[in-house]
Amino acid sequence: MRRLVPIVALVVAPLVTTSVLRAIGDPPAWAYAIPLPPTPGAPAAAPDTSLKQIPGSPLSFTRQQISDGFGPADWFPGDHPAMPDIVAHGKRPDARACGLCHYPNGKGRQENAGVSGLPVSYFIQQMNDFHSGVRKSADPRKANTNIMIAIAKAMTPEEIRITAEYFGAMKWTPWVKVVETSTVPKMVSRGGIWVPVEGNQKEPIGVRIVETPEDPERTEILRDPRSGFIAYAPVGSVKKGEALVKTGGKGRTVECGVCHGADLMGLGPVPGIAGRSPSYLVRQMYDMQAGARHGEWADLMKPVVAKLGDEDFVNIAAYVSSLMPPPGAASR
Repeated sequence: MRRLVPIVALVVAPLVTTSVLRAIGDPPAWAYAIPLPPTPGAPAAAPDTSLKQIPGSPLSFTRQQISDGFGPADWFPGDHPAMPDIVAHGKRPDARACGLCHYPNGKGRQENAGVSGLPVSYFIQQMNDFHSGVRKSADPRKANTNIMIAIAKAMTPEEIRITAEYFGAMKWTPWVKVVETSTVPKMVSRGGIWVPVEGNQKEPIGVRIVETPEDPERTEILRDPRSGFIAYAPVGSVKKGEALVKTGGKGRTVECGVCHGADLMGLGPVPGIAGRSPSYLVRQMYDMQAGARHGEWADLMKPVVAKLGDEDFVNIAAYVSSLMPPPGAASR
């Protein structure tokens, strides 16, 4: 693993926030949002069998139905084309339904990836990279990356192709709002999602982006595919990121538009990055920098991210995620 120059940053840990020097080689904790392990001996919560509803949907589901790995709730069937069976139901025992984590509309969430609008060839390549072991997480505790590896190994090439074509046919429309601020609510990680702790306490943002659901319950519990995210970023980070993205920072990196297109909406087999989750973008840049991601496209990115530090990651992600393509714009 390439040795990184450590910088002072505020590192978020569930229920505890301490100003520390990030250890050399450690992933940026704010982007990975690894939750604390459960307390040993803690009593399990009683099953909630009540029917749940969300605004705009006439449907009702229990929490068990909502989180069913092999047939999760689809709140808005009219928002997307008919799902292939592998997307809607997965394949037992290891291939969970794609719609569970990435939603039927492919929006994804903070802890995973938005997959709608990805080039079909890129999607297939990434699944093959998971399958062959050349795509992993720089933090082995990133549980859903390990789950994706198992899913990719369980799917046939035809199922991967069908899934890639389904999500690739839908245009990507951003649902992350970047807000610059000097302070943020204190957060706890629940399953890889930052949610505010009780008490409305605030703390300095430091060198990080804090991505959190607009409505934690609708995202965390109800898995509402229409409820988006807010990404709190340091004041001035969007402007700094724009300069770095567009100029390369005098040799610090390469202009992103060279590969991802002038509008960062993608170019040929290269995916669009405009308006995507900043947490996801930083995880991937760091994973490539640390050598956890290999494969055809990751190897091309390694020299691009080799010189980037924490502040660069923050600035680039803040700018790229703030981009809002006009309605009807091509997704790739």
